[in-house]
Amino acid sequence: MTLRIDRRTVWLFDLDNTLHDAGAHVFSELNRAMGAYVERELGLPAEEANRLRRQYWLRYGATLLGLMRHHGVKAAHFLHDTHRVPGLERLVSGHAHDLAALQRLPGRKFILTNAPRAYALRVLGALGIGTLFDGVITIEDMAMFGQLRPKPDARMLRALAVRLGVPASRCVLVEDTLVHQKSARKVGMGTVWMQRFARRGPELGTTPARWAMWPRYVDRRVRSMRALLRPRG
Repeated sequence: MTLRIDRRTVWLFDLDNTLHDAGAHVFSELNRAMGAYVERELGLPAEEANRLRRQYWLRYGATLLGLMRHHGVKAAHFLHDTHRVPGLERLVSGHAHDLAALQRLPGRKFILTNAPRAYALRVLGALGIGTLFDGVITIEDMAMFGQLRPKPDARMLRALAVRLGVPASRCVLVEDTLVHQKSARKVGMGTVWMQRFARRGPELGTTPARWAMWPRYVDRRVRSMRALLRPRG
C-alpha cells in the first residue's frame, strides 16, 4: 500500500515510544506501578503477579483487559493508580527535530494511545506539543457496547475512522507496536513503524533482527518524524 500524504490525511500517533522516549525512564515506573497493583489487589507474590501480567498482555493485548475479565478490576481504578508516575514531567524526553517535523506534516493529527487521558495530557504538556493535535483519543474513549476495546482491536479502529468522518484508507497509524499496525492494516489504514525509541520498549522479541523486519502490513519504517516528510522513509 502506498501512503497518500496530503492535507486530507488523518494521522493517528501513538504516544509512548513513538513521540517520546518512554523506554528510558517512564516504562520502568509504569511497570513497577502495575506490578505493585496486581500484587496488592490480587494478593499475589511478585513473581506470580508478573507472570499473570505477561499472560494477559499476550492474550488480550493489554494487562487491564485480563484483570477486568477475570478479576473484576475496575478500569478507572487501575488506570489512575498505575499512571500517577510522580515526577513524570522530569522523565519525559522527545527529539526536538521530530517534534518540529510534526508541525510541517499536512493533514489532521490525533493522539491515539492506550494510556489514560490524565497521563497523556501530562506527557504532551511536558513535550510542549499539545496544541499540534486536533484531538487526544485515549483508552477511556475506546469503549464499544459497554466494553473497553483498546488497540489492537480492529473493530475500535474501524469505528474510530467513522467517528472522525473519513474512510479508514485516509488514516495513517504511526506506532512502535507491530500488532497494533497489523490490526490497522486489516481495516485499511496506512501504517508507519516508528523505531527511534522502540528498541528499548517492552515488546516481545526486541532483538536486532526484529528491527530489520519489514512485515507486509507495514508501509513505512522510520526512525524520525522528519522521514515522513520525504517521499519514502
